[in-house]
Amino acid sequence: MIIVRAPLRIPLGGGGTDLPSYYSRFGGSWVSAAVNKYIYIVLHQSFKPDEIKISYSKTEIVKSLEEISHPLFRESLKLLGIKGGIEISSFADAPANAGLGSSGAFCVALLYALHVYLKRTEGKDMPSRKEIAEQACNIAMNILDEPSGKQDEYVSAFGGINSFMVNYEGEVGIDKEFSKKITSELVKELEANLLMFFTGIQRESRSVLEVQKRATENNEAEIIDNLHKVKEIGFGVKQAIENKNLLKLGELMDLHWREKIKRCGTSNERINEWYNLARENGAGGGKLMGAGGGGFLLFYCDGKKDALRSAMKSAGLTEHNFHFDFEGVKILADFI
Repeated sequence: MIIVRAPLRIPLGGGGTDLPSYYSRFGGSWVSAAVNKYIYIVLHQSFKPDEIKISYSKTEIVKSLEEISHPLFRESLKLLGIKGGIEISSFADAPANAGLGSSGAFCVALLYALHVYLKRTEGKDMPSRKEIAEQACNIAMNILDEPSGKQDEYVSAFGGINSFMVNYEGEVGIDKEFSKKITSELVKELEANLLMFFTGIQRESRSVLEVQKRATENNEAEIIDNLHKVKEIGFGVKQAIENKNLLKLGELMDLHWREKIKRCGTSNERINEWYNLARENGAGGGKLMGAGGGGFLLFYCDGKKDALRSAMKSAGLTEHNFHFDFEGVKILADFI
């Protein structure tokens, strides 16, 4: 039996510039952090060599890969040439479609578990974290033609609080000098002052990202200018964290929010009301996780946390505490 976990993520700045429709023309840059909310994959070698059993919100038992309806299971198994003899189950610490990058983390965890399986059963070499992230990106972006980017998979694979860059060709790099500045004291302060609340709204990000993709590809000046501004805000977030100026981080999160909601489908009247309520009760700034439309709201608050918590609770939102994850995708058990 193999058990693997991969962390979910919170974006801190520059999100949206990790899509190829943007970075292939302008280059992308973002700051993201992995958190201790995980996707788990449990893989067991089956006694039935001609059968695959997979369990998630439903269970599939099939004789061929083409019969698998879950696209990430199907394409991951096809990519690695595993045709039978295994059972795989998945579990999650947070709901799907909530803006924490669950699809990317799921694919990273699944591919890692499958590679461990191939290493144990066939003696194959383990790929690097970067290679795992790229395989997961390839499945989502190229094989399944999802309007997604590279943020979720890379954060999940590497863990930590990192500044990422992607060039016109899609090559992703991590700013190691930035990573060195993430001290334990800074981590504690961020964890103390970043508060996350679940709106109760789960939504597919595809429709929002499709609009951004088409608009960017069609050279719509308004969307491109918006993403340019978001990238600049991301640079500011990076600098604020490097300089340990976390009050500035709150201001930049608010600025990012005001840019993001200009894009179609990223917010709605209820979310706007919750955001304004948070600002009235001590939040220096905040953001909606993921592409928008629902999921988790994240706020920076270094003062009246009790007032903010009370206001959000009264509005029906549930707080979810978290710590940062610095391990990335990880094997928890390997019994093969």
